Amino acid sequence: MRSRAMGHKGFTLIELMIVVVIIGILAALAIPRFSQATVKTRQSEAKLLLKQVVTNQLLFRAVSPTNSYYSTGAVASAATPNAFAAIDIEIPPNALYSYTIALAGADYVATATADLDGDGFIDTWTTNSGGVLNNTQNDATN
Repeated sequence: MRSRAMGHKGFTLIELMIVVVIIGILAALAIPRFSQATVKTRQSEAKLLLKQVVTNQLLFRAVSPTNSYYSTGAVASAATPNAFAAIDIEIPPNALYSYTIALAGADYVATATADLDGDGFIDTWTTNSGGVLNNTQNDATN
């Protein structure tokens, strides 16, 4: 077996294996964090659109002759972007979430649902006329 002292340059197999193991450990730590960050970024769509629903619902109620909120049985999504046209909301063509608005007594509940990372767990956001966003099922933590 030749040693480096004899003038040969390069890495030994052991040194290369240690580098591969270190890279594997770093990847095992980084990939789940990256996936979680990606899901959190995608959640911003629901937050933004539900805040828009709150604002436009207040405007709709202000001009409504019956002083009521807008409600429809339709689901708004990328496939049906104009389902909420009555309150001037258009769903973007690359939307990940599906949106619904349902009356709850004199109030309403707007809901956004999506499977953001394809794991079968549904991410769910809700809001009402109070404007508080609630993440009732968080896909970023599952």
